[in-house]
Amino acid sequence: MTNGDTTEPLLAAHQLVKAHGRTPALRGASVELRAGEILAVTGASGSGKSTLLHCLAGIVRPDGGSVTYAGQRLDRLPEKRLSELRRTDFGVVFQFGQLIPELTALDNVALPLMLAGAGRAEARARAAEWLERFGVLGQEDLRPGEMSGGQAQRAALARALVTGPKAVFADEPTGALDSLAGEQVMTALAHTAREAGTAVLLVTHDAQVAAYADREIQLRDGVVAPAEVTA
Repeated sequence: MTNGDTTEPLLAAHQLVKAHGRTPALRGASVELRAGEILAVTGASGSGKSTLLHCLAGIVRPDGGSVTYAGQRLDRLPEKRLSELRRTDFGVVFQFGQLIPELTALDNVALPLMLAGAGRAEARARAAEWLERFGVLGQEDLRPGEMSGGQAQRAALARALVTGPKAVFADEPTGALDSLAGEQVMTALAHTAREAGTAVLLVTHDAQVAAYADREIQLRDGVVAPAEVTA
């Protein structure tokens, strides 16, 4: 528990172990994330930050340990169910946004809604609302290659949040941006997440980005470093 918080975590990883080939990435990492909390995961390159995020988001399965989401073992769910969760309950944002280059910003944001069963007109209307919320309205007809890095990343955030997910996983979301664009992206993400009560797991190496979080943990060699106690 953190700071006396007795609420049950939305997501919890316990003693996660994961290797990429013969290279260990996680060596017993444990972490909890609660609804409405923004948690920053920091650490040196190669410390296991992205692997931890991928395990918590159900993108990869750990070799050992457990991941629990809303009381169910995420690491034991079939792939079909994990895919459903990534469409409905989880939103994922990567460093370079990974928007579909052939689609406009509007259609990129509308796509998760259409995959969830919404009609095209409804999906595009809701997508436009989210683009406006993230300050990208006016660029909705542009394709990712025609947008600035900051605009494309805000569109990617809109896409991640448009379905109303319970948790958002952001892996170095400002890593490809200049400081001003990064600040705009983080301000938009933090404001929207807190407004909606969305849990956010934020992987970053940037102390200024981590400052937007409610809490920070540091990974060292695949485990969570003990919290430093200050007088």
